[in-house]
Amino acid sequence: MLTDTAIELRSASPSLLMRAIKWVVSRQTPVFPLDEAGFHATMAGRKLPLDAPMPEGFRKRFAVEERELLGHKVVTLHPKSGPQTGERAWHMLYFHGGGFVKPMFKVHWPLVAEMVKVCGISVTVPLYPVVPEASYAAQDALADAAWADLAARHDPARIILNGDSAGGHMALALALRLAAAGGPTPGKLALFAPWLDLGLADPAIAAVEPHDVMLKIGTLRACGGLVAAGRAMDDPAVSPLYTPMEYLALLPPTRIWTGRHDLFIIDSRSFLGRLRAAGVDAKLYEYEAAPHVFMAILPTREAKDALRLLGDFIAS
Repeated sequence: MLTDTAIELRSASPSLLMRAIKWVVSRQTPVFPLDEAGFHATMAGRKLPLDAPMPEGFRKRFAVEERELLGHKVVTLHPKSGPQTGERAWHMLYFHGGGFVKPMFKVHWPLVAEMVKVCGISVTVPLYPVVPEASYAAQDALADAAWADLAARHDPARIILNGDSAGGHMALALALRLAAAGGPTPGKLALFAPWLDLGLADPAIAAVEPHDVMLKIGTLRACGGLVAAGRAMDDPAVSPLYTPMEYLALLPPTRIWTGRHDLFIIDSRSFLGRLRAAGVDAKLYEYEAAPHVFMAILPTREAKDALRLLGDFIAS
């Protein structure tokens, strides 16, 4: 049940399944290299990575719509009955994570499908180009185009922006650009373990690093520098954590979900404080010992709770 507490601990101890999955992940080849040198070596001269294809079975489970914007595919999963209609109908624009440098992961597709199922809404997913083969500007341009395309066909006030990790950054950055432009803005904002400061400047993050089985500070700083492309790390366009209060005040109701064994939890707490100080209806849901983007580990108690809360937020 939602409370008036700005930060709510939803799970005081990890489920047995979460413990087991973290153990397995800790012994697998990491998604990202464990240090800065490894990151640069991996990125140097790599082949252009491809998005994980949508499972073919989705075409039987959902009404699938595919568009092309700026030369990139944009996929929408509707409930099997088709797009929801009426004044209360919501539509989600979702940006996948991957440090801005990795395409759609295989695990993202089941997460999108589960959001359609649990929330009873349509979800649109832009398959954006990745850095360094494309620039941050190209990513922003596709995000803007996806919004404009969706807002032309759906009430902007009934669009919720969402994303995980770097995708959470993209969703938030899009909301801030829209607010600054003074035009139509989304009705709600949901952030799954968002990457808010590409430079990870807060020294308190170091205390979390030993517990994070996926992310390391040096790797992320190297990745953030690549994405920033010469811009200052405290530029709000690079790191939304530093957005001036007058722009934060323009954001819609916002919810954030983060595990306590996720490097990004420190900045999520700081950002929540800034949102609340700016007068935004904002809450942070924390999960003890949960790893980065734990909501994609669908069988766990923690993921099920996070998606139920997302559904409650949309329905409220």
